[in-house]
Amino acid sequence: MRQTWRWFGAEDAVTLSDIRQAGASGIVTALYDLPAGTAWPIDRIAETNSVITQAGLTWDVVESLPISEAIRTDAPEAKAHIEAWRASARALAERGIKVICYNFMPVLDWTRTDLVYTRPSGAKALRFDLVDFAGFDIHVLGRTGAAQDYPETVQSAANKRAAAWTAKDHSRLTETILAGLPGAVESWTLDEFRDRLNAYADIDADRLRANLAKFLRAVLPEAESLGLRLCAHPDDPPWPLFGLPRILSTHADYQWLCDLYPSPANGVTLCTGSLGARPDVDLVEMVTALGPQIHFLHLRNVKRESHTWPTSFFEDDHLAGSTDMIAVISAIRDEENRRRAEGREDAEIPMRPDHGQMIIDDQLRKTAPGYPAIGRLKGLAELRGAALALGGRMT
Repeated sequence: MRQTWRWFGAEDAVTLSDIRQAGASGIVTALYDLPAGTAWPIDRIAETNSVITQAGLTWDVVESLPISEAIRTDAPEAKAHIEAWRASARALAERGIKVICYNFMPVLDWTRTDLVYTRPSGAKALRFDLVDFAGFDIHVLGRTGAAQDYPETVQSAANKRAAAWTAKDHSRLTETILAGLPGAVESWTLDEFRDRLNAYADIDADRLRANLAKFLRAVLPEAESLGLRLCAHPDDPPWPLFGLPRILSTHADYQWLCDLYPSPANGVTLCTGSLGARPDVDLVEMVTALGPQIHFLHLRNVKRESHTWPTSFFEDDHLAGSTDMIAVISAIRDEENRRRAEGREDAEIPMRPDHGQMIIDDQLRKTAPGYPAIGRLKGLAELRGAALALGGRMT
């Protein structure tokens, strides 16, 4: 595996020097200030690439080249936005950046209810509390029909908890859940969020899959000719939220994606944290079955709080939690060895230690939620040690 690190640009409190000292070799970043549907200027790509190179690192993965809501809903602007996406991909290929991560989650990216959940050690972690989420959906957002989307036990607990909430609790949950994408400045009011949900009133899972298929058929032929590797990130959490469909949550979903357009350009971002929130997903089986299409790895661990889904969970240490990370790394090592035997140029899969708990001096820095310096350094060191002990390679 190649050790990479997500960097949010010049404003990131974690500097490129910090990242290099942590032991990473590659950078995962994007032009975060440009809105979805905008073509990325090649001079901006070149400028960012130059800054990274001068720091002794390489820009290995784009995360993310955003897909607009117009594309997801197949709105009238979708065609122009797809053309802008293709132009950005061409510009990235011209600068030698070949791996592009994207997601197809409607409206929201990853969703949590607590960004500073305190663990017994004093570390602070990201958490998704199902009861808090249901309480927000039913009583704060007030979405029509929301209560029917939750089991009766969750409804009852959410009703009881919400009855005790103050205006401050409402504001905290609203700010946390509607915070927007990591690295972005966008966030929404409740009314703005309701409007975004309304855009999906007639879009179910089948139609959302059709819109993803339309996008991929428009971009993959050129991506393949350019030697690009596109890799779809899973839903996080991997189940429907706010009545919205989510279509990249299971092994079967990814098998559909890979079968839809068999191509070296069409692939998977394997996020063990996102997929690991579902107890019915076997991550080792996914690595074995979809290994040739895995172009990017997010290695993190969540601790599920029940054996069913949806469920509450929190971001645990990278080698703790509900996922057998050692078994996953072993399967990844086997896939990389298979690629080397085939002579594939992408035998080494870029990996980043996704998320991390805030520990020690992390709590003094203002970093993007889930992206502290020392917590991720700890995770990277643990993953590196596990991989080397298993006989894998790390650069």
